[in-house]
Amino acid sequence: MNLNGKIILVTGSSRGIGATIAKAFASKGATVIVNYIQNAGSAAEVVTDCKKLGGDALAIKADVTSAEQIHEMIDQVLGNFAKIDVVVNNAFKPYSFDPESRKQFWDLNWKDYQGQLDGALYSTYTLCQAVLPTLKKRTQGSIINIASDLVARPTIPYHEYTTAKSALIGFSRNLAVELGPLGIRVNCVAPGLVYPTDASLKTKEHFKEELIAQTPLRRIAAPEDVAGPVLFLASDWSKFMTGQTLYVDGGLVMR
Repeated sequence: MNLNGKIILVTGSSRGIGATIAKAFASKGATVIVNYIQNAGSAAEVVTDCKKLGGDALAIKADVTSAEQIHEMIDQVLGNFAKIDVVVNNAFKPYSFDPESRKQFWDLNWKDYQGQLDGALYSTYTLCQAVLPTLKKRTQGSIINIASDLVARPTIPYHEYTTAKSALIGFSRNLAVELGPLGIRVNCVAPGLVYPTDASLKTKEHFKEELIAQTPLRRIAAPEDVAGPVLFLASDWSKFMTGQTLYVDGGLVMR
């Protein structure tokens, strides 16, 4: 897989899954936009790692729930590189996968749902709106949205998080239909529990063991497991795929 010359924007890529995705793209020769909201030091480290891996990278601070900051980020990318080839919507509102302290439905209010919808759906909607003119102009591009296998198998009912990710998949399918004639593909990657990440740090060992026992490949995903399918959907290897959701959870969900 050769991604030389490709400009890749990965939101929320200063750490965790996003950082791993950014570095995987760089290892294939791409130039990566490392988006972050707070941790400039971590973003700078990811940029350094990307360059060591043979690609190039630029860190840009932007809150992807702010339309103004998103447009400023896109203008900066286009000012530096004149194009964007791939967008990976990875950022989401911080969430902790802790089955023992999660809010049950009767403890939730609409603000809990709205926060996750803003983090997963509104941010993706706003970024897609901002980047669409440049993708349409070139009649090509790939948008990859990071969802969750919980939408298909809510092993633990994380209501507000899973509802937002379900909406993201519905949004992605509609967008795929509309943008397909313009040469732009839209797909999702839906991981299971990924460890280690900030979101999974509080997941107890006994729950991870129960999940592993139910998983045909008998382990939990690592961030590197998510990066491979994202690169596949960004590349010409998947050039006749759109509107799809790839479940990356060791076979826990089979579709």
